[in-house]
Amino acid sequence: MLNAQFSFELKAQDDKARLGKILTPKGDIETPAFMPVGTQGTVKGIFTDDIKKTNTQIILGNTYHLLLRPGTEILGKFGGLHKFMNWDKPILTDSGGYQIMSLSKLNKIDIKIGAIFKSHLDGKKIILSPEKSIQVQKKINSDIIMVLDECPKLTKDKKIISGAIKVSTEWAKRSKIEFGNNKSKALFGIAQGGLYKDLRIESINKLIEIGFDGYAMGGLAVGEKQSDMFEILSETTDYLPKEKPRYLMGVGTPADILGAVNEGIDMFDCVMPTRSGRTGLAFTWQGKLNLKNSKYQNDKSPLDEGCDIRDLNKYSKSYLNHLIRSDEMLASMLISLNNIYFYQQFMREIRNNIKNGTFKNFYKKYIKFFD
Repeated sequence: MLNAQFSFELKAQDDKARLGKILTPKGDIETPAFMPVGTQGTVKGIFTDDIKKTNTQIILGNTYHLLLRPGTEILGKFGGLHKFMNWDKPILTDSGGYQIMSLSKLNKIDIKIGAIFKSHLDGKKIILSPEKSIQVQKKINSDIIMVLDECPKLTKDKKIISGAIKVSTEWAKRSKIEFGNNKSKALFGIAQGGLYKDLRIESINKLIEIGFDGYAMGGLAVGEKQSDMFEILSETTDYLPKEKPRYLMGVGTPADILGAVNEGIDMFDCVMPTRSGRTGLAFTWQGKLNLKNSKYQNDKSPLDEGCDIRDLNKYSKSYLNHLIRSDEMLASMLISLNNIYFYQQFMREIRNNIKNGTFKNFYKKYIKFFD
């Protein structure tokens, strides 16, 4: 029986690593969890049914891109993104805050108005206010909605980071008002603060005062060293409410995920599995494999004998190497599917090891394995 309300259960801990469950009306999410990125309503190159078969529990969509295409009018006719893309499990949507950074040449920020974009598609003026972002996410019918925030580029300038906290806090307050009282959905706040402990704690505390269903760490995975990311998480994650899910946005590689789980993070998203798949890079329990390499031309073994989705275990590395060299789109589709499947197997093993109290051994074995 599906749950009528959003809630979170912390089931076990192994040191700081947490095993939990997010309960939503669209289905439960065992954490730590990885969310494949479906920016425009599709996880690139993979059929929706195949995403389900990888044991993916939740996917991520993007407010800015879905606002532009297909737009809220069409999404509204379908009752949201779930039916539009044939996905019946939970969806989390980014608020558009990342695009404020990634498309910084095409927008300007006004704390009172919001982010004023010049569309990257046709140059049309688009105003994405905190209220508008929430309204669009409601049209998307997201199960987990993110507040609009300012995500600054990597910088050591405390003045810039403090300014982003000021904007993000104000927008978080307005986002919560617009979100209203909807127990079936969740609203997550996003902490900023760069690599500065004092600023990040300041941001976290301001969000806690407002009160959210979950808390995200933003402004990381923006070019800093992995060791710096782990250090700031180590210093600040414990300031997040223990009884709420914790989400590290835009992360990442298997090693990034493993290190962040070690610091108490519950949720992740990244384009890494599919972007790597489009370049011929496969993630496996044998490590990262660059299938463009000529050494795979005569390799008859599959990427994973256990993955029978689309008969993936019947395709040899030699065949995949051939597809890549022939510039066939099937190469990126098969390798992307393998990568999503691997990521979900990796998350399952993380959860099992936390449950069994053996996470530290698992962590030590794999933290450097995918470098």
